[in-house]
Amino acid sequence: MLSTANITMQFGPKPLFENISVKFGEGNRYGLIGANGCGKSTFMKILGGDLEPSAGNVALEPNVRLGKLRQDQFAYEDVRVLDVVMMGHTEMWAAMTERDAIYANPEATDDDYMHAAELEGKFAEYGGYDAEARAGALLLGIGIEEKFHNGTMADVAPGWKLRVLLAQALFSKPDVLLLDEPTNNLDINSIRWLEQTLNEYNSTMIIISHDRHFLNSVCTHMADMDFGTLKVWPGNYDDYMLASAQARERQAAANTRAKERVAELQDFVRRFSANKSKARQATSRAKQIDKIKIEEFKPSSRQNPFIRFEFEKKLHNVAVVAEEITKKYERTIFQNFNLSVQPGERIAIIGENGAGKTTLLRSLLGALTLEHGTVKWSENANVGYMPQDTYEEFPNDITLMDWIDQYRKDGDDETMVRGTLGRLLFSSDDIKKSVKVLSGGEKGRMIWGKLMLGRHNVLLMDEPTNHMDMESIESLQIALEQFEGTLIFVSHDREFVSGLANRIIEVRTDGTLFD
Repeated sequence: MLSTANITMQFGPKPLFENISVKFGEGNRYGLIGANGCGKSTFMKILGGDLEPSAGNVALEPNVRLGKLRQDQFAYEDVRVLDVVMMGHTEMWAAMTERDAIYANPEATDDDYMHAAELEGKFAEYGGYDAEARAGALLLGIGIEEKFHNGTMADVAPGWKLRVLLAQALFSKPDVLLLDEPTNNLDINSIRWLEQTLNEYNSTMIIISHDRHFLNSVCTHMADMDFGTLKVWPGNYDDYMLASAQARERQAAANTRAKERVAELQDFVRRFSANKSKARQATSRAKQIDKIKIEEFKPSSRQNPFIRFEFEKKLHNVAVVAEEITKKYERTIFQNFNLSVQPGERIAIIGENGAGKTTLLRSLLGALTLEHGTVKWSENANVGYMPQDTYEEFPNDITLMDWIDQYRKDGDDETMVRGTLGRLLFSSDDIKKSVKVLSGGEKGRMIWGKLMLGRHNVLLMDEPTNHMDMESIESLQIALEQFEGTLIFVSHDREFVSGLANRIIEVRTDGTLFD
């Protein structure tokens, strides 16, 4: 179906990856995984024809149609929803738009009209005359009501936009489907829908995702990008984790045996090389040493940050009490809601996109004005907050060191602050860079550092795993499991929620909250 031969991509002096040769089998669903910055999205762009590699080539079998799910859900805000779907058949859409441009041109020539007639034939060949009906049926099938079909994408709620873009990717009935972070900005229900849809669709898929539950539910193979190359493993993410660990253990055991054998042979050679009666045997042993191979472990591009949230004062009574709180915008988000949180509780806030999860979290924080009710924190509560939109935390063009230095407590010296950044995988060169060049994941890690320095006994976190690689998510989960303070967090990551929460609050779009 789709294959690569010796693909290499190089931006600077060192290749991002090199000599990747892989064949993606028909009907298989591959999870493309690897550390942030290893080149997953770049490789995906090369597969999709959006980027030329430095060397090597991509081969798509004849008559195989390729579909791509765009990562940016907000790329078509001014475009009619039906048109967004039909754009998924690029040849048909190109023929239609070129034909329509000719018909709309008052200065079109006879040659132009001859070309328009040719385009009309192509349009018909691609099924253009019933394309709008097919696009509408596809939208209805994925739950987009007919009243939205002729409106623009701006009228479609976040989360549901992805369904429109997935309809776009599926519209041409592609044999190969490329999906880059399809679960980003989706609520749990939308992710479940996406899993079901992909499992029912019979095509070859290559999927980039940091959602472990999603990869386990959808993927038949894992394509691991590490050490500058790609290795395919059968099974889902959990299968890969087990198999890769076992492979490294086997290799380590084989290396141990090989080293022991080399030591035995070297000892024999030392003792008997000068002995005439055993000189031949010593020579034979020396040749055996040359044949023994010890596989060196390459340094992985994966790195786990070290995160530890400590605090100075322990809460003994209720951490926070919310009484009869009400918040409204165009609609009522919640009304007369009561909440009492005990020290040490770990509460997950879940719900559909737009239901009001962030509003509830910020209301508890005291960042929003309530229509009614009160929120009262314990006198000794030291509350730390991580927003969903981390960009608002970095308004000024300053270095990483200067930014984190703002949150240093009395008694924290520069060595301690630098050590915190180092544990979060920022090098001595990195900390001199401007915060404006940080990626979303790097900004998130900086905020973790701020919270670590703050020594908070209460943490409020809004989608803390967004933009994070697997290693950072796993390290954060371990740190929060070990955190003895109070945690209230919003997340769509089911593995993260199930591993941490001992209490769940569901926010619904009808203004009700279930505790």
